[in-house]
Amino acid sequence: MQFQQIATSIAAQVGEGGHEELAPLWAEPWVFGIVMFALLLLLMFVTLSYTNLGKRHEAVDEHADPHRQHPNKHDHGH
Repeated sequence: MQFQQIATSIAAQVGEGGHEELAPLWAEPWVFGIVMFALLLLLMFVTLSYTNLGKRHEAVDEHADPHRQHPNKHDHGH
């Protein structure tokens, strides 16, 4: 049913001269590209700002806790 409606609307547009009316833009097309590039650049800098979180302190070895829900079965009692 929906495909019939889509086909009917396409046929009606083509029947009117084959010219489809484009949606109006509120800015020039190159403005959209610049804005998207700037937003992605901003998100890249936000992502890069979190790269130092793993360097705050030295890594500490995890101790073998026998009361864990899923104990490490590969520590062989060490």
